[in-house]
Amino acid sequence: MQSTPSSERIHIAIFGRTNAGKSTLTNRLIGQDVAIVSPHAGTTTDPVQKPIEINGLGAAVVIDTPGLDDNTTLGKERMERTAKVLDRTDIAIVLFTDEGIDSELRILEECRIREISTIAALAQIDRIADYKAVQKRIGDSIKGDVIAISSTTGEGIDELITRLAKIRPTEERLITEGFCKAGDRVLLVMPQDKSAPKGRLIQPQVQTIRELLDRGCIPICCTPERMAEALASLQTPPELIITDSQAFEEVYKLKPEASTLTSFSILFARYKGDIALFLEGVKVLERITPTSRILIAEACTHTPQSEDIGRVKLPRILRKRFGEQLQIDIVGGADYPEDLTPYDLVIHCGACMFNRKHVLSRVERARKQGVAITNYGVILAALTGILSRVKSE
Repeated sequence: MQSTPSSERIHIAIFGRTNAGKSTLTNRLIGQDVAIVSPHAGTTTDPVQKPIEINGLGAAVVIDTPGLDDNTTLGKERMERTAKVLDRTDIAIVLFTDEGIDSELRILEECRIREISTIAALAQIDRIADYKAVQKRIGDSIKGDVIAISSTTGEGIDELITRLAKIRPTEERLITEGFCKAGDRVLLVMPQDKSAPKGRLIQPQVQTIRELLDRGCIPICCTPERMAEALASLQTPPELIITDSQAFEEVYKLKPEASTLTSFSILFARYKGDIALFLEGVKVLERITPTSRILIAEACTHTPQSEDIGRVKLPRILRKRFGEQLQIDIVGGADYPEDLTPYDLVIHCGACMFNRKHVLSRVERARKQGVAITNYGVILAALTGILSRVKSE
């Protein structure tokens, strides 16, 4: 179960007021006590997430959130963290009680605006004398269906899981869709520098290789230093070459005319984000000046390495091109400004650590605020002068 990366799982977030039974439901779905359950308000202080396999739904992540009506000292900060959970939520379960519906209605409206699939549920029905009357009243108020559940007794949980399975996206997205087909030889050029943990490959490489094998392709792996030898060992050029974006320049020099070239970052930009908007966003480079301001956003929060692509190499390349005065801000993980308007350009990593919903929420924020956004692979190809000769769509 743990083998499926969190970024590839369906993210199910549970929202509701304090003591609505969110943590109890989380534990019921997961089948173990991962969330602390207490009658005291404010027990869940931060979003808690746990990978799970749900019958009929598949690999998922369940996220338990703090209470929507948290009035404790740190309540405001907790609510801000709860709001950020929506950025990565594929399906929201909103728990109602018989204590009012204002905060629950706000979450439902936010989910509607963000086009997040929702399930409304009246929780703790084992504690409500006439729960069917409350269920009907809430359904009339929200003008929608409300299921009745008890995480303590298990009543209604099967129906909830059935609902979750029905919402499951049926579209199968592929990292290499349109780039290769069964039988194609794919040369993967993968630098093994300090950013690649010893004894392991980084996630984009692992996922891509696995998908190529599943699709019946023939992956061939090498480092940039061995690319010439790898090509010489083949009777004919490979149909596709996938490289780390930072090696674009040296790989392009060796690329056979008959081979198509792309990068892991571009593939993940298509897979997770909006490649058309990223290609449009890179055009802003024509207007970048030494006084411009750029935001570099990374999905992971690793400790910076001496030759880190996002924190070291890309800033160095940009300043060499546009001037040392160029202001570059770098954020990682969940840190991402609400207001992007101070920036002339946002450059996002391939986001292998985020689910697609999370990436698209960031892309949409930039689009709504009129700020150009692009991707590591796209901008590195553009700065190298080979973007028009790299396959990106």
